[in-house]
Parts: sequence; structure tokens; C-alpha cells
Amino acid sequence: MKTATAFSQDVPLGTLLLPLIILAGLAVSAVKVAGLILQPLPAGVIPSPHTVTIPAHDVTYRQDGEFYKDGFAVDAPKVTIRSPQFSIMKYQVSEKDYGRCVEAGVCEAPDQQHRHGLDRPVTGVSFDDATRYARWLTQQTGAVWSLPTHEQAVFAAGSKFPDDALGIDPDNRNPALRWLADYDRETRRKSLSDPLPKQAGTFGENEFGLADFAGNVWEWTSTCHRRVDMAAGGKIAASDKRCGIYVTVGQHRAPMSSFVRDPKSGGCAVGTPPANLGFRLVRDDRWYAVLLLRLNDRLPMR
Repeated sequence: MKTATAFSQDVPLGTLLLPLIILAGLAVSAVKVAGLILQPLPAGVIPSPHTVTIPAHDVTYRQDGEFYKDGFAVDAPKVTIRSPQFSIMKYQVSEKDYGRCVEAGVCEAPDQQHRHGLDRPVTGVSFDDATRYARWLTQQTGAVWSLPTHEQAVFAAGSKFPDDALGIDPDNRNPALRWLADYDRETRRKSLSDPLPKQAGTFGENEFGLADFAGNVWEWTSTCHRRVDMAAGGKIAASDKRCGIYVTVGQHRAPMSSFVRDPKSGGCAVGTPPANLGFRLVRDDRWYAVLLLRLNDRLPMR
């Protein structure tokens, strides 16, 4: 009489794998029937955006948001996080690329005052415009595109990401010191302002090959602005996230309402507003990214 172990060794490998192959085939068929697989258009219809790969690395940066301690505004604390590897557009989305979405009747064209040339980054676009373009590009290419989170923007910017701290002792209760430091910072920002968008590559590349970050086009992220109250020991006592207002990144961080296209018209909570609003996108290379997108689309609104 053979033992169970001996019996399993005599069974052909193909016999063991056959049920798994059948189940996998049924699962794929069910996914196709459910419409969860995104079918890309034929190659060459929409040029694939030029991307760079941001390698996994440790990043130390200041957290996003407005931080307060005992009712006084303080600099955001620093954190160190391990960045995963991901792909992001090398350049900001250009007027030419955005124009394809406009021609397709999906995206809204920027106002004439924001049109500077097909080789320039598109400006005069809101958060809503950027997310609409990301969805359109996803449908056209079969790859999943989205706005980066604030953290992804930090990881991709590398050494070009600004530290916008004032450097005031968080335990100092003299508001005049912070006011004077803030005034000096805003004065410097205004003196460096050059609002005319430039050709792609004008502001150079960072160590990862990412071009034009912190030039004169601020970029939308998908991260909601927040107010944070700090407790003793630097711990967070309370955090109020304000979705509908999103973090933009560039020469400095600025919170902007999702519908704002021209930052000079309002939407920035504090400080010097961005010179221009544009964006670049992250490509989700996870094997299940398309499936996840389809499933999220089918979730009921809450």
C-alpha cells in the first residue's frame, strides 16, 4: 500500500497544474465579461509620454499642511520615508499634448491668456482639468495615469524640492518674529517671479532626470490640504483634512481650490500664489492597476 506522499510523487505535474490553469482561465474570462480589462487603442494613436524612473531611496522632507502649536503657526516637522520605485512624466504636460484631449471634446481649453506655444507646459488648468486629462490619457493608452501624491512629488523632485521652513523656534511665542521672517520670505519670492512659461527643459534636470521641477509652473498633486495641531513632544494632536483644496508644488508649496485655473484670481490660503498652474502624471505600473481602476469606478458614491 502506497502512502499519500508516495502517491503524490507519482502524479504527473501537468495533472496537478491543470485545475489551476482552468481556474485562472475562468477568472480571466469573467473579468473580460465584466468589462474590467481596459483595452488600449492601437499603438501610435497617442504617443506614449516620456517618463523617468524614480528609484527606491530614503527621503527626508517636511510634511505638507499648516502646522500649529498652542495656537501659533510653526514649521512642519521633518520625516524620513523610504520611497518605492515608480514612473513619472519627465516633463510637465505640454499645450500640444493637452490639446489632443481638447480636440477629443473631453478637456476644456485654457483661456487665451494662458496659451504660450505648443512646446510650452500647459497652464491655466485646474485640478479638475488635470484629473480629467489623466482619465482620458488612461483610456487612450491602456496604462493607468494619475496625479502624483505630495509624497511622490517630493520623491521625484529629489534635491530640487524646496524646504519652505522659516526656521523659527516652535516654542517661541513672539508672533512678530514669525511675521518678519514670513515677510522677508514672501518678498524674496515676489522678486524672483517670472510668470512666462518656458520651453520644456529650460530649468534643467535633477539627479533622476526629472525636468523643470520648481521652475515657474506649479504642479497639482492629489493630496488634500490639511491643518495640523501639534501636541507636546512633536506629536500630532488633531488633523483636519480639507479635500477640495489640494497641495500644489513648485518653488514652494501652495494650497489651491480644485476649480482654480488662474492662481492670481484666488485659491491660495497663504503666501505668494503660484505663477502658473500645470501638472505632470504618474504611471501606475502595478500589474493589477487597470483592474483596480475599473473596480473603483464601479464602487457606489458615498
